[in-house]
Amino acid sequence: MFSNNFKKIRQSYGLTQAQMAGKLGVSPSTVGMYEQGRRTPDSSMLKKICELYNVSTDYLLGIDVCDEEREKSVDDFIDELTYTLRAQKGLMFNGKPITRQDKEKIVEAIKVATAVAVSGTRMGKND
Repeated sequence: MFSNNFKKIRQSYGLTQAQMAGKLGVSPSTVGMYEQGRRTPDSSMLKKICELYNVSTDYLLGIDVCDEEREKSVDDFIDELTYTLRAQKGLMFNGKPITRQDKEKIVEAIKVATAVAVSGTRMGKND
């Protein structure tokens, strides 16, 4: 499961294996072996991947936790939405393709809107 999820992350960011390797400080062949399931990262590399690409170790390792049994924070939900948005190919807005930069702007807008909404609720401004 790690190999598939690792590859999905790389592809969702539009990175080549060599680019991913550069960000992680490993060789491109290491990235290839991770994706083929021929090699697995140690705990410090898992942590680095999770931090760089904003995913949980549970997601990365394919640990399936039933959503009904798990409480989610808004941050977790936004992280999942962010991953899904980045992974989608061929998204359009008003008939024009959405670029990777557009996707990042959408993610930031969602984060800002959430912060405004939650702070407004805490201040008693929203019903």
